[in-house]
Amino acid sequence: MKTYLVLFIIVAIMHTMTLINIAIFNGEWNGIVMFLSTALFIIAVFYFSTEYRANKYRGSRSNT
Repeated sequence: MKTYLVLFIIVAIMHTMTLINIAIFNGEWNGIVMFLSTALFIIAVFYFSTEYRANKYRGSRSNT
């Protein structure tokens, strides 16, 4: 799966959770939604950094 697609899906999930929390639950689950959003953000950063390093490593090997 492409990196930008994974990151887009994670952002869409984060926004959907926030929208559902505000629209349906009237903000009653703010703590849980904030925790899950933070966890998804950390997962996205980890995934992006892993992909970035892998592409950087592949690029440097092809130049030599």
